[in-house]
Amino acid sequence: MHRPSPRPFRTALDSALQTVSIEREGLQALEHALSGPLGEAFCEAVNRIAESEGRLIVTGIGKSGHIARKVQATLASTGTPSLFLHPAEAAHGDLGMVAPGDLILAFSNSGESTELAAILAYAARQNHCVIAITSVGTSALARASEIPLVLPSSTEACPMGLAPTTSTLLQLALGDALALALLEKRGFTARDFGAFHPGGLLGARLRPISDLMHTGDALPLGQGSLPLRSVILEMTRKSFGCMGVTDDNGVLQGLITDADLRRALSGDLDTTTAKDVMNAAPVTATPTTLAQDVLQLMNQRERPITSLFIVDEDRRPTGIVHVHDLLRSGLS
Repeated sequence: MHRPSPRPFRTALDSALQTVSIEREGLQALEHALSGPLGEAFCEAVNRIAESEGRLIVTGIGKSGHIARKVQATLASTGTPSLFLHPAEAAHGDLGMVAPGDLILAFSNSGESTELAAILAYAARQNHCVIAITSVGTSALARASEIPLVLPSSTEACPMGLAPTTSTLLQLALGDALALALLEKRGFTARDFGAFHPGGLLGARLRPISDLMHTGDALPLGQGSLPLRSVILEMTRKSFGCMGVTDDNGVLQGLITDADLRRALSGDLDTTTAKDVMNAAPVTATPTTLAQDVLQLMNQRERPITSLFIVDEDRRPTGIVHVHDLLRSGLS
């Protein structure tokens, strides 16, 4: 018996391109919506959170809950005190985590998630401000919130229109926008970010160089009148491949490297002085300079710098760092 050939499926790449196209249209709709009432509500939400002395309690269930967890993590790491509250656990005692003055940020695509009922009822009783991120402006969540952030209507990328895809992407995008707007409003800096991210490569990059530099007697230093013979001894003892040249007040005047020393060895080691062979314009950094910026300073020249002095506001050496110190810290 002849059977008709099955209908060919789209290729995986065709499916991927369609998903990206549909989700891109959703993001474009969100961008357009932020130019209207959504933008006004968004600015109100940013101001309320920034002015609050309490924390931001972030909540959601299902896929919206996963998005809420990610947004909460971004908020916390960018300077907004926050925590994630699971709706089911909230109904079984975790509402005690919500303190006076806290605000609530609730995620729900439909706005009808029954699991949020306990949190919303508690917020109403205790007069907590609720900010909602939902796709339905007439939903129970939107009505219960003081500041509803209503996402624009969008098509799910799922071919059956069932799996949350575009809707969760818009929730994530608006949540990220909220976190970054708060970051800018608070003047949150890379150094602040580094304080919250001490681990891994990111932590290494954002550490102040004062955490890594050598100090005190470890510094290879000498005055400009020091003869080369003494310069060689100082550089050999300290093993940084250089020596800083200072004046009578301890201000850094120049730098002598191994290369400078080799070029000067043909002269008299007792009559040639440090000032005669030093580089009078050495590259330096301050103690608060980030490790990643110091590494960039050391690598940006035709011949990379292996050791760099750290100086205070009066250009007095307070430390020295070798490129190996940066590499050992995990920075590469």
